[in-house]
Amino acid sequence: MDSRAGSARPSAARPSQAPGYRGGRPDPKGAPYRDRPAAPSGPAGRVERGVRRPATIDPAIPDDVMPAELPREARAELRTVSKETADLVARHLVMAGRLIDDDPKAAYAHAEAARRRLPRIAVVREAVGLCAYANGDWAQALAELRASRRINGSVDHLPVMADCERGLGRPERALALAASPEARGLDRAGAVEMRIVASGARRDLGQPEAAVVSLQGADLDPQRRDAWSARLFYAYADALLAARRRVDARQWFVAAALADAEGETDAQERIDELDAE
Repeated sequence: MDSRAGSARPSAARPSQAPGYRGGRPDPKGAPYRDRPAAPSGPAGRVERGVRRPATIDPAIPDDVMPAELPREARAELRTVSKETADLVARHLVMAGRLIDDDPKAAYAHAEAARRRLPRIAVVREAVGLCAYANGDWAQALAELRASRRINGSVDHLPVMADCERGLGRPERALALAASPEARGLDRAGAVEMRIVASGARRDLGQPEAAVVSLQGADLDPQRRDAWSARLFYAYADALLAARRRVDARQWFVAAALADAEGETDAQERIDELDAE
């Protein structure tokens, strides 16, 4: 995920439980788009390249939602169209960002409203892809994120794309994406997320020990407090548990709970379950 947005993150071991993202717009970072410039969208009646008139009713946007809530880099992608269209699309993207954690279906409706107007803008396709991911629609999420990547060349969402391959029952493709030359372009946070996905793919293939090994590295230190530490520790604990190393797993669930200041995981619940057993 990049600095322009929040964090739609791959699941560690349960691809059916797709987490959302936080921030002012759907996290950046799909199917070939065959959309063509269509009907006029503004009151002046002009046709803007890549702008389409929506054929359905858009979800309502509260008056307090402002285009300026969208990060600057995202707004920059909307400068090729009229201010009226750019502002409306930006507000839909802001709403998608606000809603995805609590109401991913409503978030998807806003992202779709943005795509109906600007189907050839990377940030819009990213939004649709990540909202589809949050709703568990792996095929559409993968298609939309591929489309976005073709437009802007970003590798930021490769971990999410790999997790979609897992969700579609194709762990081998997830591992191939994790080992691809493009994955070497991920930043440190993205590389950790890809390791989490690769570990889950190994477990999908019935390789629990390989899942454990794939998460090991210098940042697997219980004293660290990086932004991703709680998730990494949790994934490692889960992999250890799958490998039937219960004592070690509990220790790492404890590490995850201690590192989880934002409540991103259910590490404490997992500890309680292990203790009860």
